[in-house]
Amino acid sequence: MVAVSDLHVGYQENREIVAGLRPESESDWLLVAGDVGEFAADIEWALKVLSQRFAKVIWAPGNHELWTCRGDPVQLRGEERYLYLVGLCQQLGVVTPEDPYPVWQGPDGPVVIAPLFVLYDYSFLPPGSMTAADALARAYEAGVVCTDEILLHPDPYPSRDAWCGARVGLTERRLAALASGTRTVLLNHFPLTREDTTPLRYPEFALWCGTTGTADWHLRFNATAVVYGHLHIPRTTWHDGVRFEEVSLGYPEERRMREKPSPTLRQILPATGVPGD
Repeated sequence: MVAVSDLHVGYQENREIVAGLRPESESDWLLVAGDVGEFAADIEWALKVLSQRFAKVIWAPGNHELWTCRGDPVQLRGEERYLYLVGLCQQLGVVTPEDPYPVWQGPDGPVVIAPLFVLYDYSFLPPGSMTAADALARAYEAGVVCTDEILLHPDPYPSRDAWCGARVGLTERRLAALASGTRTVLLNHFPLTREDTTPLRYPEFALWCGTTGTADWHLRFNATAVVYGHLHIPRTTWHDGVRFEEVSLGYPEERRMREKPSPTLRQILPATGVPGD
């Protein structure tokens, strides 16, 4: 089982990389942690290509898929856009957060693969006692503002953080219903812990990166691995003995700036390596 995120196939260089992706074996599963693209047609193209090559593709949406961009023939907003993409995936045989969780049978036993759709609620605050409103004001003053504020509409919810709250509650209940002792891989576009945002070049951007409501999910729901993207900082970290994998492909210019190229596809299961810093 391998994973990738932040394909951003609107960039021709990234589109060519996706066109060239191949599994190592016919049984390989692929986890896609969001930000495939911004336009519905691009998202469909990429997921169709991948679903025809991998034994199973599992998708969690990113913020870019949820943008309502000028020029996209699909002008749905908010939850309607999300559900449209869910329907598109289901037609392609791609597993979404609205589908039954698939079970991966590995050498160490079964693992439930749980694609999540959990947004952010501006709770990844800077150190100190600052409120979310104060932190947002500071981010605007610094000119570090996520494009979501313009293009990601929360309809029918009154705000993105309200939508996040609804998704956290729904997802939490579903994970809690798993049988005791069930091992999981949690797949989400946004990091589940505030700690994973510390390498950001602009710390203010953490406001748009997740929710503290998921901080203990890797423990509560017996995760053998957590897979996420969004940060465009591919790396492996460990929290409480659980492996966290940021699996972003990212933008072409970012890849050219990296001292050490990262593999396009990251192996998740069977697990390799040992806990470290």
